[in-house]
Amino acid sequence: MLKVSNITKYYGDFKAVDNLSFTVNKGEIFGLLGVNGAGKTTTFRMIMNLISPTSGKITFNGKKIDYDVTDKIGFLTEERSLLTKLTVKEQILFYGALKSLDEDVILKRLDNLLKRFGIEEYKDRKINTLSKGNQQKVQFISAIINEPELLILDEPFSGLDPINIELFKSVILELKEKGTSIIFSSHRMDHVELFCEKLVILVKGKSVIDGYLKDIKKDYKIKKIKIEGNVKLSELKKIDGVISVSKTAFSYEITIKDESYVKKVFDYVKTKENITKFVLEEPSLEEIFVSKVGDAYGK
Repeated sequence: MLKVSNITKYYGDFKAVDNLSFTVNKGEIFGLLGVNGAGKTTTFRMIMNLISPTSGKITFNGKKIDYDVTDKIGFLTEERSLLTKLTVKEQILFYGALKSLDEDVILKRLDNLLKRFGIEEYKDRKINTLSKGNQQKVQFISAIINEPELLILDEPFSGLDPINIELFKSVILELKEKGTSIIFSSHRMDHVELFCEKLVILVKGKSVIDGYLKDIKKDYKIKKIKIEGNVKLSELKKIDGVISVSKTAFSYEITIKDESYVKKVFDYVKTKENITKFVLEEPSLEEIFVSKVGDAYGK
């Protein structure tokens, strides 16, 4: 289990991370989210023991993170961190050696992973000759070559097409099932919703939302209703509790203050003919993110 306890990090007078706490259990995927400059990268670097917190403590399985512990951690950075003049084999041998692995172990795992990612033929190709998507595959392989107990994934789907995103997702979920603790960071909220049971959203280094995703959605009051049928935009807007109404090609989307106003909308809709759809929807994580982060920046 990774435990982050009340960590704060200053760079001079600038507070990059402000009293942040969270835990990531074995076999759990945890979302660490925020806009650029929110403190995510600084937090990752402190977890990796690349920099030290100004105050607070970080432990993994009860131990302070040192070189012995970092051998058990994998880190896929948002930025390309590959040595592009090396071949794929040379690159992974280098990263594996940094994680204290024997060469024969590295090569055996590399062959299996290259096959899994469908790039066996690139083993002896230089990194700089590969496409962006295939470079991302190599970078991901470098992050998991040590079969990490803790894996940090910062924008893991960068440069990938939908088919390869599905491939990455299957590998990530397999790692979870094997007990790997995973920290997942992405600006794509739909990707976060696919994976993360728990999350923290940072604004200016401080947590503005934390907890289980299902509870965060439940506690968010604003809801949406989708309607298909013969209704009028102007009449929907006049219903008590309706915040906004938008029209798409096939349906109307009504935003209401909270769930208690569903009946008022339904009472209007049931007086109309040819209604083929009336669905109350949970808010998306993206909607919650925009609302909460926007509120926090406005303070």
